[in-house]
Amino acid sequence: MAQKIHLAISSDHAGFDLKEILKVYFGEQVDWTDLGTTTKDSVNYADFGRAMGQAIAKGEVTRGIVICGSGIGISIAANRTRDVRCALCTDATMARLARQHNDINVLALGARIVGVQVAIDCVEAFLNTEFEGGRHVERVNSLKDC
Repeated sequence: MAQKIHLAISSDHAGFDLKEILKVYFGEQVDWTDLGTTTKDSVNYADFGRAMGQAIAKGEVTRGIVICGSGIGISIAANRTRDVRCALCTDATMARLARQHNDINVLALGARIVGVQVAIDCVEAFLNTEFEGGRHVERVNSLKDC
């Protein structure tokens, strides 16, 4: 068996069920660091986006997945950390292009926006697509100045 990929995953209460589904579905491929939440009790999505950003910044993980109801709030929170390049994706094409062209290290999903199969497709694209480099390197590097 190939070596497992190490990813962090976090969600608010709205994303909890999808987070748990993805952990089980990709359990053979991914060694998960679960940054919470651990229940469906109401929580603040920003806390879990921030947790992802901190895990990336500290080098605890190099990539991760964040999930809230729409994916918007938690992606904004994650992107507040300088080292994070988080993209909210609603289909596999977006996830693939975000990896190829933007070298995203965090995938955001909206649990109330995408179904389980679309989320799985997005994660598969996120896991299996490499950054193209080339003309995209300078553009990605310029994000550090934003």
